[in-house]
Amino acid sequence: MPKTHMGPARMMYGWGYNGSVPGPMIEVVEGDRVRIIFENKLPEPTTVHWHGLEIPIEMDGTPNISQPMVEPGGVFIYEFTVNQNGTFFYHSHGAMQEMLGMLGLFVIHPKTPHTPRVDKDFGLILQEWALLPNNDVPNTLSMEYNWLTLNGKSAPATTPLIVKKGERVRIRMVNIGMDHHPIHLHGVQFNVTGTEGGRIPESAWFPGNTVIVGVAQARDVEFVAKYEGDWMLHCHLPHHMMNQMVSMVGPMMMSHGSGSQTGLGMQEGMGMLRQGNALSEDFGPGMGRGMGITTAEKQVSNIVAQQEPAQTGFYVCPMHPEVISNKPGSCPKCNMKLVRKQQTAITLTEEEKKKVPGYPQDMMMVVDDDVVKPETWGLVPGWSASLMGMMTLVRVLPDDKYNKIMAMIKEGRTEKPKSSPDQHKHGE
Repeated sequence: MPKTHMGPARMMYGWGYNGSVPGPMIEVVEGDRVRIIFENKLPEPTTVHWHGLEIPIEMDGTPNISQPMVEPGGVFIYEFTVNQNGTFFYHSHGAMQEMLGMLGLFVIHPKTPHTPRVDKDFGLILQEWALLPNNDVPNTLSMEYNWLTLNGKSAPATTPLIVKKGERVRIRMVNIGMDHHPIHLHGVQFNVTGTEGGRIPESAWFPGNTVIVGVAQARDVEFVAKYEGDWMLHCHLPHHMMNQMVSMVGPMMMSHGSGSQTGLGMQEGMGMLRQGNALSEDFGPGMGRGMGITTAEKQVSNIVAQQEPAQTGFYVCPMHPEVISNKPGSCPKCNMKLVRKQQTAITLTEEEKKKVPGYPQDMMMVVDDDVVKPETWGLVPGWSASLMGMMTLVRVLPDDKYNKIMAMIKEGRTEKPKSSPDQHKHGE
């Protein structure tokens, strides 16, 4: 039973293949004869289904229909010829086993490379997990999920995709979960070039910057990395860009009558029912605000406003006030030097902030030091505060930064990040 760390503060036990969750990616070439020797080391029967592959029925992995179940300690040899190409996946055909992590990518490369050829080819598995408080084994019966991962990791522990400026990039995404995911990439217009059915003819490619990856579907997108920067890639469903939500909800120190009590899971706070009927008073106004217990609710933001007035500014032309810039320089109309204009940020006391309905709403926490890896080298201090849940970065880098990170990956070394801003505060 693989033990996997989804992030710096969350460990879980899952079921996987070859000791990993998700399982290893299988890569073959169109026309290959493939033999996979499957040994079941689970305490219960299972099979492996090759999702989307056109193979003989006896190799399909449908339990008790196309093949007998593989009993604990048993071995089954899957052997077939692959006559397709594209992005596919494999998984247990037991639904509960699948939700414990028994799945992986199955990539079939074409005999003749597709054109235009790509320089980078990435694979992402989109998953969801129900991890209740004080539990380290996913609840596979749950219909609601509170941890969202890419390749088994939840942001900011996900691994950024490293790309050199000017390269052509392919990202393969498969969704093996309960929800559809609109995956959005900042700073890029991509073409959707493939599905779980294989390569889309170039005449049918369509552009976008968000693509819905539905349940049991695959989507390939391709683009040229034109613009340098650390571009976010994420599911655009709001609750999929966060985990647990405990930093907003916070502890309740007291409660009057019924309602959500300290120690209950995220589901109750979100109105995700686990028992009782939908009109039960147990699922009435939740987590303090609706009950009027505002003094017992967390009311201090994790990303705290600076206590002294923050000095910000911009640059304007004395002769042409419509010319405004964030950086110093010259006016394009008269060539005069731009003049800096100071601006003092509004600073509120905690008491003033508490008067704003809905405050606080931030979900942020800086943990740069806990998620260091070669791929995070050079990110701006505090970057980890903006990544949670089903999110990662596509880092489009100039040659020097790209080469440094590639060398660090090859050597297996990391460098301590620059000091993060002192922003994390749990409350007073």
